[in-house]
Amino acid sequence: MAKLIYSAIASLDGYVEDERGSFDWAAPDEELHAFVNDLERPIGTYLYGRRMYETMLYWETVRTADEPAVVGDFAELWRAADKVVYSRTLPQPSSARTRVERDFDPDAVRRLKQSSEHDMSIGGAALAATALAARLVDELHLFLVPTVVGAGKRALPAGVRADLELLGERRFDGGAVHLHYRLGEAG
Repeated sequence: MAKLIYSAIASLDGYVEDERGSFDWAAPDEELHAFVNDLERPIGTYLYGRRMYETMLYWETVRTADEPAVVGDFAELWRAADKVVYSRTLPQPSSARTRVERDFDPDAVRRLKQSSEHDMSIGGAALAATALAARLVDELHLFLVPTVVGAGKRALPAGVRADLELLGERRFDGGAVHLHYRLGEAG
């Protein structure tokens, strides 16, 4: 059975976007980007909400010739994976290997996990919050960057309780910290 993994780059105070909707402060350096790429290699399917999908569409057409190798590597990983976008308003996908579902159905995601040969990733804090509340997320990769933004969109939802088992941690030269957890049952 595939694992569903939620990865997020967040400020030290736990936000994936600041109050203006910006996340430019979260751009990974090459070391962190390479680490993220290695985490993404086993992913066969990405689950996205519309806003996260539209952000990630960059990787469908990015020109990598003048970019660091980590950029091209991630673009190839992203293009090779299937994508499921949950949106009631997106008329059709703008990338290959992508389908649109109108509603997030936890039972359908459970079936997808059972039938998938590769792990899955869920992207976007709002969609991840729904999956966390439904107890679908198996692992969490949280990258904390050395900045405090004060307010914005939370990386982890309020009102959801889960016991976590620390599986690993890593400090990066740029000051970011990676925390890897397995999710347990609610306490």
